[in-house]
Amino acid sequence: MKLFITGIGTDVGKTISSAIVTQALEADYWKPIQAGDLDNSDSHKIQRFIANDKTIIHPNSYKLNTPASPHLAASIDGITIDLKQIKEPKTKNHLVIEGAGGLLVPLNDNDYIVDLIQKDYKVIVVSRHYLGSINHTLLTLEALKSRKISVAGILFSGDENQSTEAIILSKTEAKYIGRIDNEPYFDQNVISYYADKFRENLLNL
Repeated sequence: MKLFITGIGTDVGKTISSAIVTQALEADYWKPIQAGDLDNSDSHKIQRFIANDKTIIHPNSYKLNTPASPHLAASIDGITIDLKQIKEPKTKNHLVIEGAGGLLVPLNDNDYIVDLIQKDYKVIVVSRHYLGSINHTLLTLEALKSRKISVAGILFSGDENQSTEAIILSKTEAKYIGRIDNEPYFDQNVISYYADKFRENLLNL
């Protein structure tokens, strides 16, 4: 199973969600494009968060120095992101692929993050509650639908908002995987707790 983790925007909990899914399935992890924080990248964070000896963290296809939209970060580095150079790692294990920002984050003059999603990927959308998040979540799902990309499920992140969750699930008919509470901190124990909690729902995607 190949699971692509995307979010409704930046800082909604994609990396925490990716860590939980990776730990739950003891999957391999791959972030194709890392922009900025190269000494403490999302791959580094995943490595710290997981508590199994099966997961392999695969190297980024692009490591960009500036914490910015990939198209800009690449331009500052004097390169252009080429989708043909982004090669999925070979593995017999489950694979978790983490996007960057939202679906329509530009990679270059023509391509977006959504263009990284292959036909055999199952997409998990991470939604975090804030004023406007219903619209952003529905727009994300509409963008996937318009490209004939099916959504495997939704992970909610942050404080519970039953009304928001209910309307999103009702409008989209997407599977509810679970909700990650607004924890004071995340470490291996907290990640493992959610991994155990969500494992059955993930295996049924």
